[in-house]
Amino acid sequence: MPAYTAVIERCPETGLFVGYVPGFPGAHSQGRTLDELQQNLTEVIEMLLEDGEPELESEFVSTQKVQVS
Repeated sequence: MPAYTAVIERCPETGLFVGYVPGFPGAHSQGRTLDELQQNLTEVIEMLLEDGEPELESEFVSTQKVQVS
């Protein structure tokens, strides 16, 4: 079973969690809780995989903290 890394942010205007899989077109969703977002992302990815394994446009590598003075 494939696994994908999702980037998750919280929208300051709505308070919703927003998630997407970098490089995977269409693999994005939102939810009121992290659990709801996880469920929604899983459903979206499962639907997208019905068309076959995607060729990812990019690959998630890491996050970095950038300190500025």
